[in-house]
Amino acid sequence: MVQAALTGGIASGKSYCLARLAALGVPTIDADKLARLAVVPGSPGLTAVVERFGPGILRGDGTLDRSALARLIFADRVARADLEAIVHPDVYRRIRDWFAQLPLTTAAAVADIPLLFETGHEYDFDAVIVAACSPEEQLRRLMTRDGLTEADARARLAAQFPIDEKVRRARYVIRTDGNYAETDAEIQQVYERLLNL
Repeated sequence: MVQAALTGGIASGKSYCLARLAALGVPTIDADKLARLAVVPGSPGLTAVVERFGPGILRGDGTLDRSALARLIFADRVARADLEAIVHPDVYRRIRDWFAQLPLTTAAAVADIPLLFETGHEYDFDAVIVAACSPEEQLRRLMTRDGLTEADARARLAAQFPIDEKVRRARYVIRTDGNYAETDAEIQQVYERLLNL
């Protein structure tokens, strides 16, 4: 089985690419969803996050206030590193377990991991796919999609490696600047290459 990672920058089109690969029959998993599981109420992850950041990052119902936490971690590199040290080991364990339980006949499977390069895990995979668009397009999408101010959007972009650096390190690149048909054609090419690895 080819174990591939899909990554890219925030708002670079990873989710679309992952959905299209899944539609082609490729088993997929999303690290962002796993990160949420790592901090559900009652989990050791949430307990550790509250110990580090204080009870102010909890909502009244005991769930994590992701907006409050985001304001803290995108303004403070040390805080962000502390959060990642709590959440990432659990996420990567879940990804390894997921690959291990797939049927032996699986030709290729893809894990969507936004911070793959930032966490130094690119060598855990047979192939790395990067979904990429221009930094200007990322900024526009982030402000439109998440309703962020330009300053907040730039802070989130600055928390990740530049997209050009990710492209340079990738085995395969899917450009998402164009229309859907163009992106779909690139996804199809990457899909075929994964099956032929």
